Amino acid sequence: MLFTPAVLKNLHGSYRHLKEPAVDAPAAQRDPAVITTVSEMLGEIEAGGIDAVLRYSKKLDGWDGGDIELPAARIASSGDRLPADLRAAIELGAARTQAFARVQREHLRDFDTELIPGLRAGVRYIPVSRVGAYLPAGRFPLTASAFMTVGVAKAAGVPAVTACTPPQPGGFANDAVVYAAHLSGVDRLFVLGGVQALAAMAFGLLGDLPVDMLVGAGNAYVAEAKRQLFGTAAIDLLAGPSEVAVIADESADAELVAADLLGQAEHGPNSPAALVTTSGELGLEVIAAVERQLATLETAPIAGAAWRDYGSVTLASSREVAVTLMDDLAPEHLEILTADNDYYHAALRNYGSLFIGEWSTVAYSDKGMAGTNHVLPTAGGAKHSAGLSVSRFLKPLTYQRVAREATSELATAVAVISESEGMAAHRATATMRLERAGELVTGQTPPALA
Repeated sequence: MLFTPAVLKNLHGSYRHLKEPAVDAPAAQRDPAVITTVSEMLGEIEAGGIDAVLRYSKKLDGWDGGDIELPAARIASSGDRLPADLRAAIELGAARTQAFARVQREHLRDFDTELIPGLRAGVRYIPVSRVGAYLPAGRFPLTASAFMTVGVAKAAGVPAVTACTPPQPGGFANDAVVYAAHLSGVDRLFVLGGVQALAAMAFGLLGDLPVDMLVGAGNAYVAEAKRQLFGTAAIDLLAGPSEVAVIADESADAELVAADLLGQAEHGPNSPAALVTTSGELGLEVIAAVERQLATLETAPIAGAAWRDYGSVTLASSREVAVTLMDDLAPEHLEILTADNDYYHAALRNYGSLFIGEWSTVAYSDKGMAGTNHVLPTAGGAKHSAGLSVSRFLKPLTYQRVAREATSELATAVAVISESEGMAAHRATATMRLERAGELVTGQTPPALA
């Protein structure tokens, strides 16, 4: 189901589908076969250590028995093996993403405040100590993933970031991915893929202590490994197939809308692409434009399957209905292409990242050029969660400092509540301080309890 049945019921008569998905819902986030395979692999690796990791690396990655860690010199020289224009583009994306992350960090400020005389409380933002980043390089090597994970972790002040990326045919890491990681500040980089990579980082099998947090996208096995390793380490989020949605009206360019829908459908054959429009004419034009563009698109076998099975176009009777539908969908990426973008920007509440106006497109963020993070919630997760950011790598640690002058009010109230709960030891921690402050004779009932 594209939208929640309860929402559609409330909007009865206010919308209609011009194109519905051929499949009821995106592919299941959890395939029982994937769950079983990942569970078995993690169990074997936890028991067998690095030897089990290397067995899986040989079986699944084609590891040839060499060192799985990339030497620092090869990491540093990775840019030399790239075309000049690609190298320059990667340098721009790394710089832009880190710049945005640093500004975010600057806005997360420690503070100390006096709530009442004698009671001070505050927060210190402390980075986690060790992060493990997975840098996918399967169907498409996602060059910018290092910007979003390694680079943002470093901007947060994480001291140690280890990354793993699967080998390409021939056993080497993708140089563009490696160079992106190098510019982002990676400390160690391993040519290691999939479940075994995540397990090795989480269990501390790569010569370091276990990581505190695992981040980065990947296939269904990677996502399931992160799910099962949660608790052993923190994770960024559980991302499913990439999603895109567009709100457009009669002012939008149908060819641009179609191109942007296909731009994310290209991620995989199960990537949903949705258009909600207040113009039936535009909706039909976009459907036709998608078919025209697919006829010459090199990745049509992927994007076309995604559009056929998970693509949708919905006509809303008003902009208010369009907002309701889109907030219910809560897409990973959301574009606004209307004559009143400010209205939608102010009204919308549920999305991973927002792209406003015809000069904005999801690909700008995907490749790191917009500065914002593209590790974002999918499958409706934007209703309750935000994407990866510098704040995710920081622990807002609270503290409190109480002086004698604030003891009477605090301790008396705590004694009252503890008495009502039957928690005598809690009560004693408060009444002992009242006694030491000279406000209560030993064994006496606090005034508020008399």
